[in-house]
Formats: sequence, structure tokens, C-alpha cells
Amino acid sequence: MKKVILLSISVLFVLCVTAQNTGDSIAFTISGENYKLLEKHFADKAKAKKRKEDWAKFWRYEKANDTITKPVKVVFYGNSITDDWPRKRPDFFAKNHFIGRGISAQTTSEMLVRFRADVIDLKPKAVIILAGVNDIAANNGIISHKHILGNIQSMCELAKLHKITPVLCSVLPANHFRWYPELKPANDIILLNRMLKEYAKQNGIAYVDYHSVMKDEFNGLPENLSYDGVHPNAEGYAIMEDIILKNIFKYLK
Repeated sequence: MKKVILLSISVLFVLCVTAQNTGDSIAFTISGENYKLLEKHFADKAKAKKRKEDWAKFWRYEKANDTITKPVKVVFYGNSITDDWPRKRPDFFAKNHFIGRGISAQTTSEMLVRFRADVIDLKPKAVIILAGVNDIAANNGIISHKHILGNIQSMCELAKLHKITPVLCSVLPANHFRWYPELKPANDIILLNRMLKEYAKQNGIAYVDYHSVMKDEFNGLPENLSYDGVHPNAEGYAIMEDIILKNIFKYLK
């Protein structure tokens, strides 16, 4: 039975490719039993792939972390916005002896899992946390604002426990995601930022507001500061650098 189903999948794939190349549409019917077998086949393949993955991407900075010899002052921790920052503005990190530990597409759940390896074990004076936009984009599935905040709260609590000062950053403005065009994230980002700001205020944590400075009239990231409405360009990062330096000056001494 398995061989028959696999053969059917191969034939179906060939038919679909042929139809795509010729511009013709294709329609077919499949029994409920065979559909379940087909669904299970692809689910099993997905599970097998997951078992071979480093979900939190510990590998990304493992070697770099092992080669650190000088004391770390500040770790910038986040997703693609933090990941891109040292590449687009290397002088900012080099002259201030900052370390970037951002990973593209990551959610707060993944960031929380690798917090020990990429922050605590480096023993910095402070950690700059910029996170949450990929949770709103459902990169790792649906998650409520309450649980996004909870993940970030846990990072802050872990940092404090290890005598690392957390600095919370607002999520940057965005009113669309090119990888999820039907979603309208502007108001969700504003709500999350409000929750982050309130948490920071109640717990004596520095809160860095990028959003109000960088937003346009649609609560998005304007074209002059971004190439896709989500990720800053060099000019956008320059604004962020001015803002963040004012908030972490005491940790640079």
C-alpha cells in the first residue's frame, strides 16, 4: 500500500509540474482514505525534518561565543533587525565593543530558549532586548500578546538574576509584512509596545522607544528608513543608534 501511495504522489507531482509549464489547469479527485494516507505521508516527512533541526539555532553563535576573550559590556539580542545591524553598521559595534546576538525570523519563544547560551554565559553588563514582531507575524504559530510579554518578562528576570541589566526596546513600526501580506500588524505592535512600556515602568527597567520616533502617518516604517517596511536601512539604524546610546551610556564606561 505504501509503494502505491508513493507512486501516486510521484505521478501527481509530474502532472502538476506539466500543467504548470503548459499553463493548463488540472483537477483530480481522491478518496477520503487515500487523502488521509497522503496527509500522513507529508506529516511524517515534516516530523522527520524537525527531528534533525536545531530549533532554537544554538549553532549560530556557538563558535563565536567560545572564542570570546574580553569582558562583554553589552549584548544586543533579537531577531533579523538585530541580526542585520552589525552587518550594515559594523563600526557602531566595533567602536563600542558591542556584541550582536540576533537571529533572523526568531520569535520570543526561540529567543528565550537560547538566552542562557547567547546572553547569560557571556556575562555582559547589559542586554538590549528587541523582540516580538515575529510573534505578531505568527512565524512560529499563533501566540497572544500576553504570552509574548511573558517570554520577554522571563528574559528580563533571568538577566536580573544573573546581575545583567535588561533594557527593553519597543518593536519598530510596521503596517505590513511582505511574507504575510494579508496581516495588518500596526495596531498589534502598538498594543505590545504599550504592554512592554508598562511592564518596564512597573519593574524599574529602561524602556527605549524607537516606535514613536520612526513611525509614519500610517504607523509603519517609512520608505526613507527601510527597504521593505519592516527592516531598517542604514539611515534607520543611525536613528536607532542615537536613541540607544542615550539609554545605555552608563554601561559603556
